[in-house]
Amino acid sequence: MRTALVIGTGLIGTSIALALSARGVTVHLSDHDPGTARTAAALGAGTEAPPEGPVDLAVIAVPPAHVAATVARAVRGGLARGYLDVASVKGGPRRELEALGLDLDSYLGTHPMSGKERSGPLAATADLFEGRPWVLTPGRGTDTEVLNLALELVSLCRGVPVVMDADAHDRAVALVSHTPQLMSSMVAARLRDAEESAVRLCGQGIRDVTRIAASDPGMWIDILTANPGPIADVLSGIAGDLQDTVQALRALESSDEDKRQGGVRLVEDLLRRGNAGRSRVPGKHGAAPAAYEVVAVFVTDRPGELARIFADAGEAGVNIEDVRIEHATGQQAGLAELTVEPSAAPLLSAALRERGWSIRQ
Repeated sequence: MRTALVIGTGLIGTSIALALSARGVTVHLSDHDPGTARTAAALGAGTEAPPEGPVDLAVIAVPPAHVAATVARAVRGGLARGYLDVASVKGGPRRELEALGLDLDSYLGTHPMSGKERSGPLAATADLFEGRPWVLTPGRGTDTEVLNLALELVSLCRGVPVVMDADAHDRAVALVSHTPQLMSSMVAARLRDAEESAVRLCGQGIRDVTRIAASDPGMWIDILTANPGPIADVLSGIAGDLQDTVQALRALESSDEDKRQGGVRLVEDLLRRGNAGRSRVPGKHGAAPAAYEVVAVFVTDRPGELARIFADAGEAGVNIEDVRIEHATGQQAGLAELTVEPSAAPLLSAALRERGWSIRQ
């Protein structure tokens, strides 16, 4: 791949353009808002100048509702040898293109499974896709050349290609991406009118659950309206669990011991099903989930604190598998939760105590 055209210079389009430009591909940028394309170009993502002839690959990075029309214009204009989109929904746009009677041999629907709460070119980074799954949904007539161009794009962006059927992809993202966004927003919405005394008690749990609720509503309206059926199917199952759980919790208020025990059993069943589902989430490097232990270290909010912890762990010969910070409300301090192999936890705790760190059990 020597030349590319990126149509749509938001977070995803600009990140792709930055990655390609950094690896020597000449990238042309296009957007319905010239100012957005100008910003992406200023960041080093490519040039606003139109290509003089067909490019190797046109990347359509627009909202799902606009994919079909944008791809159709690009194909009819002969802008590239191959065309792909990077929208988060795949089945609908392809059916729209088929309804237009377009020859889709040169087109491939894709979806990089990466993003941020922030949108727009200023949030873009060339490493956004590194190590992240990038779904490819080739059709029966997809040209081998186009598939190879798509695989090259994924490689240049350091992503991990995953081939799926378009409708299977939409059902999958409804479960693992779209529904979590709605659930996060529903929980966060409860905080809007909550008492200040309650909000001040927010800990890491509520921060984890509501993190993606900060996402751009306009962007998510585009996504959710493009995949309503599969999302509604998942939410329907969750609604059943919610109704059962409400009834179970009401039963726990009853003076009838049989009702109380029935409520306990139902809640316990839900929690255990949650345990089983959580255990299926892929672990490090996509491998099967591993059992880890957490060593919690009290840290102050000073430059270099985390670097010192990592250095001390390294000197102790312990590999830190993951880390997160739980901030203390109203204090310039918090807990650094270091995730390690179970056998390494006692060694790390002892080594850090020797170096003057305060360990929380």
